[in-house]
Amino acid sequence: MRDIAVVVSNDNKNASIIDTIDAIKKAGFKNVFIQWYNIEWSTSQEEQLKYIRKQNLNVIFAHLGFQNINELWMDTEEGNKLVDRYKNDIRVCKENNIPMVVMHLTAKSIAPKYNEIGLKRLKEIVDYAQSLDVKVAFENTKIKGYLEYVIENIDNENVGICFDSGHYHVHFKDELDFSKFKNRIFAIHLHDNDQSADLHLIPFDGTLNWEKLVKDLKENNYNGPITMEVVYSDNYSNMEIEDFYKKGYEIGKKLAVMFEEDIVS
Repeated sequence: MRDIAVVVSNDNKNASIIDTIDAIKKAGFKNVFIQWYNIEWSTSQEEQLKYIRKQNLNVIFAHLGFQNINELWMDTEEGNKLVDRYKNDIRVCKENNIPMVVMHLTAKSIAPKYNEIGLKRLKEIVDYAQSLDVKVAFENTKIKGYLEYVIENIDNENVGICFDSGHYHVHFKDELDFSKFKNRIFAIHLHDNDQSADLHLIPFDGTLNWEKLVKDLKENNYNGPITMEVVYSDNYSNMEIEDFYKKGYEIGKKLAVMFEEDIVS
């Protein structure tokens, strides 16, 4: 059965990051991904990583920050600075034995059209990552077209995508040509919503068709962990955080079984 992983979320409500890590460990998870956002959290990302490792949890990738990411596509000094920022983050991940990073290509609902300026910057970032043997997975966010443009124009086997089911459901209305990313799905963020907002619910607590989604991921050769990006929010106010992650782990096992089964359309 596939490994099961979960985000160490700094968005959990009424729970410290240490409480979150403890609950993840207690629930049975052995794998996590970390938010490497360069934000001044009360427990720094470096301290979080140290505690994660103390708990013998394996970090499968780091989700890099997306501050000012729309500048990537603009001919500005801020856009140039993004290259150095991401290269530094990738270097730090390598030094901490984190084998992959996930990056956004846009933020919010409006961004500059994808173009050669951004593509050139991305090529510099991913070439640097490849030199360090760190994989890069670009995530589908709120606007269509960017993933296709990048994957079609960057000829680098070290580059793939991170498929986010929540964004797919609420922003893409379940429309994505998975075949364009066959063999290039390096990572996944699995979570649910009711298409009203990006709620980061535990799978099956929203309206996403999980049978179809698992079928699409399997057919396009996603072979990695069952990785959930769920958040302990007001939607789970009737549960203690330990119970939230226990439920998440059980749902992770359910999804792992679905990936092993033959899904009939």
